[in-house]
Amino acid sequence: MSEREIIARLNDRCRHGLDRTGRIVITRTCLGTFADSTMAEIVAQAQILAEVRKFTYPGDDRTERDRGQIEYRGTTVYFQIDAYDADLKWGSPDPTDASVTRRVMTIMVREDL
Repeated sequence: MSEREIIARLNDRCRHGLDRTGRIVITRTCLGTFADSTMAEIVAQAQILAEVRKFTYPGDDRTERDRGQIEYRGTTVYFQIDAYDADLKWGSPDPTDASVTRRVMTIMVREDL
């Protein structure tokens, strides 16, 4: 298996919520776009996460699957997965090694880019 394929699989685990060391961040701007109360934010967050987890890459995709976009309530929502070291201070020394890498998926809207 190539390095790119290993990273893609690890990124998929993060995106699907299966990486116990992974973190998921939804920006305030993103939540604010869809909600005006705490309860509405919770609902929007759950629905956005469900859509991101259902996202599929094209069959001929040869990327590390570290980014993508979905449509939610008529707005494009982007996600990006970054690989950090165990302390979340620097880039991972080896993104193919889950024992030294912490993945962070950020979910955002265009204003956050």
